[in-house]
Amino acid sequence: MAAVHRPVRGIRPLAALTACILMLLAAGTLAPGRAAADAPPLTVQVGAAPAGPPMAPGFLGVSFEYKATHLYTGRDPGAVNPVLVALLRRLAPGARPYIRIGGNSTDQTWWPMRHVIPPRGVSYALTKGWLRTTQALAQALHARLILGVNLAAGRPALAVAEARALLAGIGRRNIDAFEIGNEPDLYNVFAWSRDRLGRVVFSRPASYNVLALAIDYVRWRAALPSAPLAGPSFASLSWTSALGSFIASQPRLSLVTFHRYPLRACLSDTTSPLYASIPNLLSDQASHGLAMQLSASVAVAHAHGLPFRLDELNSASCSGARGVSDTFASALWVLDTLFELAANGVDGVNFHTLPGAAYEPFTFTRRGSSWRAFVHPLYYGALAFAQAFPLRARLLPVTVPAAGGAGADAGAAVKVWATQAPDGRIHVVAINKQATAPAQLQLQLPGAPSVATVESLSAPGLGATSGVTLGGQTFGAQTATGVLPPPGATPVAPDPSSGAYNVQVPAGSAVILTR
Repeated sequence: MAAVHRPVRGIRPLAALTACILMLLAAGTLAPGRAAADAPPLTVQVGAAPAGPPMAPGFLGVSFEYKATHLYTGRDPGAVNPVLVALLRRLAPGARPYIRIGGNSTDQTWWPMRHVIPPRGVSYALTKGWLRTTQALAQALHARLILGVNLAAGRPALAVAEARALLAGIGRRNIDAFEIGNEPDLYNVFAWSRDRLGRVVFSRPASYNVLALAIDYVRWRAALPSAPLAGPSFASLSWTSALGSFIASQPRLSLVTFHRYPLRACLSDTTSPLYASIPNLLSDQASHGLAMQLSASVAVAHAHGLPFRLDELNSASCSGARGVSDTFASALWVLDTLFELAANGVDGVNFHTLPGAAYEPFTFTRRGSSWRAFVHPLYYGALAFAQAFPLRARLLPVTVPAAGGAGADAGAAVKVWATQAPDGRIHVVAINKQATAPAQLQLQLPGAPSVATVESLSAPGLGATSGVTLGGQTFGAQTATGVLPPPGATPVAPDPSSGAYNVQVPAGSAVILTR
């Protein structure tokens, strides 16, 4: 953007603010949006008619592994990690956040039963202490929990004991649904355990399909205590053609869940579009393409009157890739991807994380009773989305030359999104994924022109793992509060002749204009 004269912090009388800006413009001090002479401006038209449903409460949440949850919460139910609580609360302002607990550990976890030896694939035992700290986290946030129960073991009795313990220890009011199994479409693809001779054992035979899964669900549903169910938690698209018939066969299903990662950190083929690299992460296939892959399944879920939640998502599978998942590129990816998913009807998203993973949104350290967190770039991008798409806001249509729809792009390098909040405030998000070229925008907004403010999401570079700022503010090397100070925003006046807002988006950054 142009040179910053003085950030706006707080609210000033509009007349005084406008007069100040006009004086600066006349003097050439602000010159908003002055770009390189060889960079033609991109004209962006924001429509007046909202599109799509209002932003749902708790749209943005997180997903933890069972065996890693206590590493985030701590083990003292009377003193759950307050920094974690603050960070999660910021992602769901004014709403109850969704926390999904599951992942691979769903099918590795059980509640110990007397005189019962767990199957070889089960390696983690829930305890009363785990239940108490998880309950404390849920109560601190008034959260809704989606809890996985073991399907891979093939024993409904194990899932029943687990569900009863979760209900008794955490409380029914804190549990939104039980998710039966984790990615059953891959049960005959990835090994679940090894036998005594070290041979690989799959939890289901090669013939396992959607019909067999539906039969399993009927068995588990009949055995489990009465509670809403979530599923089928598919990770691939191979079974989605049968999603409608699966939903129809499951009367207690209250939430349709899927898992997706745009890239594969385990791939070594650098020529693959799924290889974990910054260019692949910032490609439109990793954001728009990912959302479009889910469109048909979202429509099927909604046709059955059920919400669709992507309750496991992150940049790359296999715990992410260093130098990609932990960089500022992930902040721009997540900002764009969340808009894409919302525009395609997805009702909620949970970012999967576990300590040590490259895609962690935050990393905690503890000394005695004191917690500290390093906040990774991914979280900044998610926070920018929560700010720009507040509760009950709706998307506004956006058009630019040679592109259109709710999100507009210029060669997929510059993406523009707009929302209107219930109070009438308009937020425009412009994301420049280009590594070296700034983007000059002329934003034409509906309604009478008036002074707006602009704040940036930026870092030293796309590959930066620190130094991220949102509205000029940063969590720094560590935060003891999990609260980002109020943003500094630069005032920008509309062009007197056209009424458009001239805004420059530096290379590898995003800006949020609010009016």
